[in-house]
Amino acid sequence: MSSKFKHDVVNRWAGNPIITQDNLPFTTTNIYSAAAVEKDGEYILLVTVEDLEGKTFIHLARSDDGYNFDVAGDPFLSPSQDEKYRLFEERGVREARVTFMEGKYYIVYMGTGFHGFVLCLAVTEDFNNVERLGVISEPETKAGALFPCKFNGKYARLERPKEGDRIWISYSHDLLTWGESDEVISPRGGFWDSGLIGCAFPPMEIEEGWLLGYYAIKNKPSGPIWRIGAAILDRDDPCRVTARSNIPIISPREDYERIGDMNNVVFSSGAILEKTGELKIYYAAADNCLCVGTAKLSEVVTTCIESSKEY
Repeated sequence: MSSKFKHDVVNRWAGNPIITQDNLPFTTTNIYSAAAVEKDGEYILLVTVEDLEGKTFIHLARSDDGYNFDVAGDPFLSPSQDEKYRLFEERGVREARVTFMEGKYYIVYMGTGFHGFVLCLAVTEDFNNVERLGVISEPETKAGALFPCKFNGKYARLERPKEGDRIWISYSHDLLTWGESDEVISPRGGFWDSGLIGCAFPPMEIEEGWLLGYYAIKNKPSGPIWRIGAAILDRDDPCRVTARSNIPIISPREDYERIGDMNNVVFSSGAILEKTGELKIYYAAADNCLCVGTAKLSEVVTTCIESSKEY
């Protein structure tokens, strides 16, 4: 597929990275992904960091402009000592994704513990107080994200079970018990997304249906390359993909994306769609820092639609 973009659909902010270990008010070994939300004119990130003992925590970072952030010293979510959650979170909490629904902010995050990876659900109204609602997946399930509405009276969630390394959708009446699972997006041999695939930022409702950002890898002799792409899901049947990018919208190119604790990685779990039609994508680079890039929504959508015509 030919492309009018010299490098990527997403334009990196000139001030990247926006958060590094030097910006943190505590000592850490890694910075992973960040969920993103805009509330009352304030940009809020839920940043996953790893401490010196290898445990992961989720800290809040706040900004007035979406680029310059202050990270809180105390965690917003820590591994729970409650017996109900302790075995699921004893090694950490990480990789949050936030969905605003029914007047509240629902946070799907991964717990890491005795049972491996599981998806957990929490809720907040103000990002000052947070309440855990429960463990909501089978073991070894990652990349969970809620849709912001119901379909035929049921909540919908995207997820990546270990088996198959692809994106699935499940449904629930109560947000806690999930089933009726179906496959949504699979790896494509020969393409940039020929390896495992997972949901990046939660699905956003747009004129064409649902915009889904997803991460994927392509295995190379030197190791995997992690990139971010996009797809459009049907508005009424989100299991149906109507368009999908044949090219990634952002790939690791800069030194801070190519060299780190995990080389050649751009990974996102948070994005904000501005009223102007600008899409801000917050992404982790090489497991070392957080960055932001912007793209016109129209160009991301066009990339998906034109790709589908060629494929």
